[in-house]
Amino acid sequence: MYKISFGCLLLIAATFVNGSADIQKSEMRCGWFSNPTPANASLHDRDAEWIIGVQGGHQAEGDWPEFGPKQWIETNVHYGYGCACLKVQVDPETHRVIEIESAKARPLSACRSDRKLKRWGFK
Repeated sequence: MYKISFGCLLLIAATFVNGSADIQKSEMRCGWFSNPTPANASLHDRDAEWIIGVQGGHQAEGDWPEFGPKQWIETNVHYGYGCACLKVQVDPETHRVIEIESAKARPLSACRSDRKLKRWGFK
């Protein structure tokens, strides 16, 4: 049998009451997935730009969406952008994606027809 100190119980209870940076709620976010250069990626949705990866820095856990030829616009050799939905855990303060739980490419028309995504300038 294990003994847990009263202080340890308080710490555990405080974590559940106040939340923890390690415990994130999953969100579905859809918008423009941009991969302009190696290891740099973001998702631009209705709310913000969410940083997925920065070359030499932050990289979210999980797999990026796989795009077919008609779902991807090349802007720099094979780098570019497409439309996608990602189930993610994010840090709302830094706008970083912590983990990608699932990712699905969408037709470009889905993002092109969303008026709230036009502000990002993708076509």
